[in-house]
Amino acid sequence: MLVILTIVTTALYAPGLTGGFLFDDYPNIVDNPAVQPKDASLASLVAAAFSSPSSELKRPLASLTFAANFLATGLDASAMKVTNLVIHLANGVLLFALLRLVLSAVHSSVERLRLIWLSGAMTLAWLLLPINLTSVLYVVQRMEALANLFVLLGLLGYARVRMRARSGWRELAQAIAWVVIPAMVGVLAKETAILLPLYALLLEMFVFRFQWKDGTTARSLAWAFCCILIPPLLAAAAWLGPQILNPLTWATRDFTLTTRLLSEPRILADYLYWTVFPTGAGLSFYHDDFVQSTGWLTPWTTTVAIGFLALLAASGWILRRKRPIFALGIAWFFACHTLTGTVLPLELVYEHRNYFASIGVVMAVSDILLWATQVMPTHKKTGRHAVVLAATLLVGWSAYVTASTAAAWSTSLGLARELAERGPNSPRAQYELGRAYIIASHYDRSSIYTMLAYEPLERAANLPASSILPEQALIFMTSRMNLAVKDAWWTSIVQKLKVRPATVQDESSLDSLSTCLRQSLCRFPSDRLSAAFSAALSHERRSPRLLAMYATFASQTLEDNDLAIRIQREAVNAAPNEAAYRITLARYAIRLHDNAELKKQIDRLESMNIGGSLDAELAPLRAARDSMRTSSAPPREPRRSDVSSTPDK
Repeated sequence: MLVILTIVTTALYAPGLTGGFLFDDYPNIVDNPAVQPKDASLASLVAAAFSSPSSELKRPLASLTFAANFLATGLDASAMKVTNLVIHLANGVLLFALLRLVLSAVHSSVERLRLIWLSGAMTLAWLLLPINLTSVLYVVQRMEALANLFVLLGLLGYARVRMRARSGWRELAQAIAWVVIPAMVGVLAKETAILLPLYALLLEMFVFRFQWKDGTTARSLAWAFCCILIPPLLAAAAWLGPQILNPLTWATRDFTLTTRLLSEPRILADYLYWTVFPTGAGLSFYHDDFVQSTGWLTPWTTTVAIGFLALLAASGWILRRKRPIFALGIAWFFACHTLTGTVLPLELVYEHRNYFASIGVVMAVSDILLWATQVMPTHKKTGRHAVVLAATLLVGWSAYVTASTAAAWSTSLGLARELAERGPNSPRAQYELGRAYIIASHYDRSSIYTMLAYEPLERAANLPASSILPEQALIFMTSRMNLAVKDAWWTSIVQKLKVRPATVQDESSLDSLSTCLRQSLCRFPSDRLSAAFSAALSHERRSPRLLAMYATFASQTLEDNDLAIRIQREAVNAAPNEAAYRITLARYAIRLHDNAELKKQIDRLESMNIGGSLDAELAPLRAARDSMRTSSAPPREPRRSDVSSTPDK
């Protein structure tokens, strides 16, 4: 059975393994030198582990696997995708084992061979779901798959302990250990693993019902779950509550807490539809064209979605004893989205957030189909055959969509065209198509790809809620090719940055233009970019990343070191735990011969130097400090390439 699952899944994903890097792969892997170590020394590995710009917790385990890939095969996207596929297949093995235990606990009278085939069919359906494709072929989303490997391992271990006939303190300790330890390890890959105790609690509620197999009530287990879940929940509420309720937290987003909460029911309903009935138009990767809900009836589907989800949750609760697999599946789906689909100021829609949630959907749909075969009269085989045919068609359609999508992922340009076709109103999809054309042109003015790049980029720039990425790409391309840069592009950038706070994409665009100008690859007046920075900084909330980028621009392009060190101090004050900002501030202090500032930053960096991860950066700073102590002459100014140290968040 497992051999069949492996062969089929690998065959469907194989075409996409030859593709390249995409989107967030760049800040996390391609443009992150820390995960491209020269050796496997402790200092290099520690630096790699804590280099991810994706999260404040840095997701060190996932970053270490990227570094391991680099040490083995270099910066090879195909090898990294193969690693992702191996993790996905390993998750399939764990899921198969988990489903066998859960189904045997619920259907104890069903013959073993039938349970094996049913578990295998459900696992195959999950492995082939198109909504999970990005967790395999989108390299950076290894974080999601790896975190859920520990989630599934924990659930499997917990279920095995609970299937034992006798109860006791030893079994209780083992059950809790299987919940807590894998969750702690999984969080090092991605924070979503923190939901493992909640998944285990739901498994207990709907399948084992706080009863040991010998009939003993597991009251101590109920108290253990209270101790595991409630204190962290209260701590998280105390820590995140003030931030979530602060309007400034949402300043860099194009939605508010209210619009997010109103939009999420529609998003969850979409997730369910895309999982069961996947289409290319639905699974478009970029979902920045999603129309937010601003009221109960704007759009009217907001209320419909809320009612549908309420009915679904109520159905699961009502049927929890008659159909525990259905109830558990629905509960797992909702539980999976409690972290990313509620109050945290994350992007609204991402397909990979359903990696575990889709397990619940597969369980619920499978149980509905199983129920349909059970209620059919035994003499009416046609009805049962129709149910089997429906299940086969659902899995077959998923396999087809996954295979065709994987084929589109085989080349970067082919993928860009496919996603632009799927998302005609998505600014990101159109921008990425234009960007793919620019890369294919090799900055050759006579290339056919140069002409093709204009249309998607200008279309993206004019779409509602578009960032300044399209204008940046147009300026970047035309300037590098010594073509005319339109004034309208600069005007559009300034207007967009004036009316709303800069987004992460806006910040990346400004940094890209600044770097291009600094390296003399682009030719345009620096006051154009200065006006754009001024517009971005005109808002009350300025991200530390934006401040650090402006400080670099002030130092290396405007050559105003006093402005640079003042702005860099703001960046450090806004993100005191970000070592990169302190390193840059220390280098500015050297440039201005500010010994007090230099000493202050070195002292703070030494306290952050875990495992020698900052040794390479601290060595020249210490040398400059010692030089200041022994000589009245100003020390050597650092090279311009030494100054900028801005993480991509």
